[in-house]
Amino acid sequence: MDSDYGIPRELSDLQKQRSLYHPELPPCLQGTTVRVEYGDATTAADPADVHSISRYFPHTYGQPLAHFLRATANVPDALIITEHPPIRVGIVFCGRQSPGGHNVIWGLYHALKIHNPKNVLLGFLGGSEGLFAQKTLEITDDILSTYKNQGGYDLLGRTKDQIRTTEQVNAALISCNDLKLDGLVIIGGVTSNTDAAQLAETFAEAKCPTKVVGVPVTLNGDLKNQFVETNVGFDTICKVNSQLISNVCTDALSAEKYYYFIRLMGRKASHVALECTLQSHPNMVILGEEVAASKLTLFDITKQICDAVLARAVQEKYHGVILLPEGLIESIPEVYALLKEIHGLLKLGVSADNISSQLSPWASALFEFLPPFIRKQLILFPESDDSAQLSQIETEKLLAHLVEAEMNKRMKEGTYKGKKFNAICHFFGYQARGSLPSKFDCDYAYVLGHICYHILAAGLNGYMATVTNLKNPVNKWRCGAAPIASMMTVKRWAQNPGASSIGKPTIHPATVDLKGKAYELLRQNATKFLMEDVYRNPGPLQFDGPGVDSKPVTLCVEDQDYMGRIKKLQEHLDKVRTIVKPGCSQDVLKAALSIMASVTDVLSVMSMPSSNGSPL
Repeated sequence: MDSDYGIPRELSDLQKQRSLYHPELPPCLQGTTVRVEYGDATTAADPADVHSISRYFPHTYGQPLAHFLRATANVPDALIITEHPPIRVGIVFCGRQSPGGHNVIWGLYHALKIHNPKNVLLGFLGGSEGLFAQKTLEITDDILSTYKNQGGYDLLGRTKDQIRTTEQVNAALISCNDLKLDGLVIIGGVTSNTDAAQLAETFAEAKCPTKVVGVPVTLNGDLKNQFVETNVGFDTICKVNSQLISNVCTDALSAEKYYYFIRLMGRKASHVALECTLQSHPNMVILGEEVAASKLTLFDITKQICDAVLARAVQEKYHGVILLPEGLIESIPEVYALLKEIHGLLKLGVSADNISSQLSPWASALFEFLPPFIRKQLILFPESDDSAQLSQIETEKLLAHLVEAEMNKRMKEGTYKGKKFNAICHFFGYQARGSLPSKFDCDYAYVLGHICYHILAAGLNGYMATVTNLKNPVNKWRCGAAPIASMMTVKRWAQNPGASSIGKPTIHPATVDLKGKAYELLRQNATKFLMEDVYRNPGPLQFDGPGVDSKPVTLCVEDQDYMGRIKKLQEHLDKVRTIVKPGCSQDVLKAALSIMASVTDVLSVMSMPSSNGSPL
């Protein structure tokens, strides 16, 4: 065992107190009997993707939903599992560390031991690299004792975290066979769970007995779909960042002479920026999804901020706080096109020093217009998914630089007569990732760990542990499992007229829904936030007392509970079958036919495949 992993932590008094907290379990996970009800076979969200996804995942596509039931549930066709032979399970951290990850391990370990004390949980050391190299640590009560309800991934660590190439998949297969694993649990976000789906399919094809289970853990909050309402870690990240933002807001209001530009993590989606805005009420937020939808240029964004500064100056306000998601830079059309050219040249072996001379004329002009510090950051080699190294690109400094230049220009022209514009920039990235997790994330992660055991006990492969109805108390949470393949989509784009290209099925990051209730709430308050300085300080992360049970605003305002609605629909359909039986009256039959025909027509139109030429 590597000496850096699994060693007891030296805990502060607060950490010791947190380690004593024991998360609550929903009724469906209590006891030593697993009760599972299977729903209908799942499909893809877009019917146009069905052929591609089923071709890539012939063994794991179309599997049914699984609902785990409480002991008092009266479901005649439920599968009741009372025998629990000893099993061996491996667990691995993939993706960027997110608060609550340790509680997934704790929840799974606890479930394994209460169902059979002979069960074994092996943690892979160093992420996917440890999986390939078969570097393991057997999880025990002693090892877990100083990691319960604690932040970080340092119990096991993580590395580059990808299980994608043929060599990597084969190495994982060999490890699982050699270690005689009955289950492999992968903790991570969209990329890691896509890899988990591929592993599950490969294992099924190879008749490997190891069942693969995914767990939605990512600070970005972008693993969202009809089955997954939010991710472990998102609540903590947003609460910690919101406190930092609100502190800055108070400082801005006190000195009344600085504009703070704050960049937040979140990769390509702006969920963290949106949630932090709704919690702390800064003056402005510029979401990448808004910029992409409106095709705003760098000049447009600069003008938007300058106009806001001008409007506040009329009220003698020369301070403010502006939030930016780290993915904003890729949402700006001309900058995105520039990045694509740069990345293409880097992949051809063109050195960073020669990039500018190899760019097309328009791209070269834009590149030379940008300040030197941004040029250096744009020519960094792209990530494995071809995106820019977003955490390294100081978008906040770029916009502060452009806004300052424009405000100075307006001052010289006489269109702005206020005080000199002053900016201070921050990147709130790594400050929150290792935080002690919130009560919600402690509970959510622990429950997901228990669900992983239920999935394995039911013999399911290629599933993700899911909990819905999360905005309600734990005793009302609905626990289940959904096939990962049913969460996949296929991106298509036309490369030239009459031709189309179809990408490989994958779980794509969910972006902020500009038609959703959370975004609508932001728009309703945008003017008030901008002009009235209604800064809100949620305070430090709470573990007891007022605020301890608060949950993400974006989770609470949305009306989700997809699993509950699926079950409710099934109840209605069953009731129709009960009422409309051979022998019922003509009037009942006619009414049923008329209503069902109308419903069928509407649903047929709504579920038509998207056009092949448009991106999904």
